[in-house]
Amino acid sequence: MNTIESHIDALQARLGDQLRRLRLARDLDQLTLADKAGVSEKALRNLEAGRGSSLSTLLQVLRALDRLDWLDTLSPVASVSPMALLRQRPERERRRVGRPRRKAAAAK
Repeated sequence: MNTIESHIDALQARLGDQLRRLRLARDLDQLTLADKAGVSEKALRNLEAGRGSSLSTLLQVLRALDRLDWLDTLSPVASVSPMALLRQRPERERRRVGRPRRKAAAAK
Protein backbone atom coordinates (compact mmCIF):
# COMPACT_ATOMS: atom_id res chain seq x y z
CA MET A 1 0.00 0.00 0.00
CA ASN A 2 1.44 3.36 -0.96
CA THR A 3 1.56 6.46 1.19
CA ILE A 4 -1.40 8.15 -0.48
CA GLU A 5 -3.65 5.11 0.00
CA SER A 6 -2.68 4.80 3.65
CA HIS A 7 -3.35 8.51 4.14
CA ILE A 8 -6.79 8.17 2.53
CA ASP A 9 -7.53 5.14 4.72
CA ALA A 10 -6.60 7.14 7.81
CA LEU A 11 -8.86 10.01 6.75
CA GLN A 12 -11.76 7.63 6.13
CA ALA A 13 -11.26 6.11 9.57
CA ARG A 14 -11.18 9.59 11.13
CA LEU A 15 -14.37 10.63 9.33
CA GLY A 16 -16.09 7.40 10.33
CA ASP A 17 -15.08 7.90 13.95
CA GLN A 18 -16.46 11.44 13.92
CA LEU A 19 -19.76 10.22 12.49
CA ARG A 20 -19.94 7.42 15.07
CA ARG A 21 -19.34 9.89 17.91
CA LEU A 22 -22.00 12.22 16.52
CA ARG A 23 -24.47 9.33 16.25
CA LEU A 24 -23.77 8.29 19.84
CA ALA A 25 -24.07 11.89 21.06
CA ARG A 26 -27.54 11.92 19.48
CA ASP A 27 -28.27 8.67 21.35
CA LEU A 28 -28.98 6.73 18.15
CA ASP A 29 -28.09 3.13 17.38
CA GLN A 30 -26.85 2.16 13.93
CA LEU A 31 -30.12 0.57 12.86
CA THR A 32 -32.17 3.64 13.79
CA LEU A 33 -29.81 6.04 12.02
CA ALA A 34 -29.59 3.81 8.96
CA ASP A 35 -33.40 3.72 8.73
CA LYS A 36 -33.62 7.48 9.22
CA ALA A 37 -30.98 8.06 6.53
CA GLY A 38 -32.48 5.56 4.10
CA VAL A 39 -29.30 3.48 3.87
CA SER A 40 -28.56 -0.08 4.87
CA GLU A 41 -27.15 -0.80 8.29
CA LYS A 42 -24.14 -2.42 6.60
CA ALA A 43 -23.47 0.77 4.60
CA LEU A 44 -23.55 2.79 7.83
CA ARG A 45 -21.26 0.28 9.58
CA ASN A 46 -18.79 0.49 6.68
CA LEU A 47 -18.91 4.29 6.74
CA GLU A 48 -18.27 4.44 10.49
CA ALA A 49 -15.50 1.84 10.23
CA GLY A 50 -13.70 3.84 7.56
CA ARG A 51 -13.99 1.03 5.05
CA GLY A 52 -15.13 3.33 2.32
CA SER A 53 -18.58 4.28 1.28
CA SER A 54 -20.34 6.26 -1.37
CA LEU A 55 -20.70 10.00 -1.31
CA SER A 56 -24.44 9.47 -1.45
CA THR A 57 -24.37 7.42 1.77
CA LEU A 58 -22.29 10.08 3.52
CA LEU A 59 -24.69 12.83 2.47
CA GLN A 60 -27.76 10.83 3.51
CA VAL A 61 -26.24 10.13 6.94
CA LEU A 62 -25.26 13.79 7.39
CA ARG A 63 -28.80 14.83 6.46
CA ALA A 64 -30.28 12.33 8.94
CA LEU A 65 -27.97 13.69 11.65
CA ASP A 66 -29.02 17.24 10.67
CA ARG A 67 -25.40 18.12 9.93
CA LEU A 68 -25.39 19.08 6.26
CA ASP A 69 -23.94 22.39 7.48
CA TRP A 70 -20.71 20.43 7.93
CA LEU A 71 -20.26 20.65 4.16
CA ASP A 72 -19.92 24.44 4.43
CA THR A 73 -16.67 23.93 6.34
CA LEU A 74 -15.13 22.25 3.30
CA SER A 75 -15.04 25.47 1.33
CA PRO A 76 -15.97 28.53 3.34
CA VAL A 77 -16.94 31.61 1.40
CA ALA A 78 -14.20 34.21 1.67
CA SER A 79 -15.44 37.49 3.07
CA VAL A 80 -12.56 39.29 1.37
CA SER A 81 -11.22 38.27 -2.00
CA PRO A 82 -7.41 38.20 -2.06
CA MET A 83 -7.49 39.05 -5.77
CA ALA A 84 -9.74 42.07 -5.15
CA LEU A 85 -7.30 43.30 -2.52
CA LEU A 86 -4.45 43.09 -5.01
CA ARG A 87 -6.42 45.03 -7.61
CA GLN A 88 -7.25 47.79 -5.11
CA ARG A 89 -3.67 48.24 -4.01
CA PRO A 90 -2.07 51.31 -5.60
CA GLU A 91 0.51 50.52 -8.23
CA ARG A 92 3.98 51.04 -6.85
CA GLU A 93 6.44 52.91 -8.96
CA ARG A 94 9.02 50.49 -10.20
CA ARG A 95 12.61 51.50 -9.79
CA ARG A 96 15.43 50.13 -11.79
CA VAL A 97 17.97 48.43 -9.64
CA GLY A 98 21.43 48.24 -11.02
CA ARG A 99 25.00 47.99 -9.95
CA PRO A 100 26.62 51.07 -8.52
CA ARG A 101 28.72 52.90 -11.10
CA ARG A 102 32.42 52.78 -10.75
CA LYS A 103 34.18 56.01 -10.16
CA ALA A 104 36.28 57.20 -13.06
CA ALA A 105 39.92 56.39 -12.72
CA ALA A 106 41.78 59.14 -10.90
CA ALA A 107 43.33 61.68 -13.22
CA LYS A 108 47.03 61.12 -13.61
